[in-house]
Amino acid sequence: MHHAPAVRRKKLGSELRRLRDAAGVTSGEAARLVGWHQSKVSRIETGRSGIKPTDLTLLLDAYGVRDPGLRALLAALSGADAADYDAGETEGAGSGVRRGWWNAYRDLLPPAYRDFISLEAEAVRARTLETTVVPGLLQTEAYAREVTRTTLGGRVPPERIEELVEVRVARQRVLRAEAPMELDVVLDEAVLRREVGGPEVMREQLRRLAEQGRQPHVRLQVLPFVSGVHIGVTGPFVIFSFPRIADLDVVVLDHLTSSLYLEGQDELRVYSAAFDTLRAHALSYEESLAFIATAGEGG
Repeated sequence: MHHAPAVRRKKLGSELRRLRDAAGVTSGEAARLVGWHQSKVSRIETGRSGIKPTDLTLLLDAYGVRDPGLRALLAALSGADAADYDAGETEGAGSGVRRGWWNAYRDLLPPAYRDFISLEAEAVRARTLETTVVPGLLQTEAYAREVTRTTLGGRVPPERIEELVEVRVARQRVLRAEAPMELDVVLDEAVLRREVGGPEVMREQLRRLAEQGRQPHVRLQVLPFVSGVHIGVTGPFVIFSFPRIADLDVVVLDHLTSSLYLEGQDELRVYSAAFDTLRAHALSYEESLAFIATAGEGG
């Protein structure tokens, strides 16, 4: 996927201009270094044009950018698949997460899902509201299998279901990395009450939630039914935050067949404020873990 959303293109272009300035290179000199016309550099830096993975690599080499984490983040920002660019190394600095692992599933995963995973892999923090199912990063294998099987409605063969479950489980590496992602979750009570895969699968899943909720980098809160109608009833969302580049947060609204990215500052402020409001109305961390334990016991 080489055509990132317009706002993300502008953010990428702004960062590339900053890197060019830091290298002491003019736009004309940059164009000569990589064999382009100056207008192409200008279109990329202003966000009027996207950038191919090979072209991104050329620019970063020309600017002397060696940090593999930054290179990978910029590639994710461009909408490129990790297999399509040279990040300099296969590991992010201190991340403990192998970059681009999802490309082993290229024939299985649609571009939008690969793009989502690439952003998730580079994010330092995710804030997510879930109203229907447990977030993918916290699902057990059995729970993930049942959700995948049910949502795909028999449209893929069983072996493909298993591969999709492998992907779901592999995504959870971001929570076990040397520098794990910070995960803030608000769960509607319906997520805990909706039985997925039968009683034993749900008990195992609720135990997993309780275990993960005790991790220092996972902050889990439950929004009980008694809170009434809330701002999150319109649907789940995720807000990703990234290192190194200021003002880069992105909201993802995940649908059955596609993902919608919201990257304008006004939209980000609205969703960030909404998430803060939901957290204020939700149970505390300690109360939430107790609530989950009670639900797991059939309460």
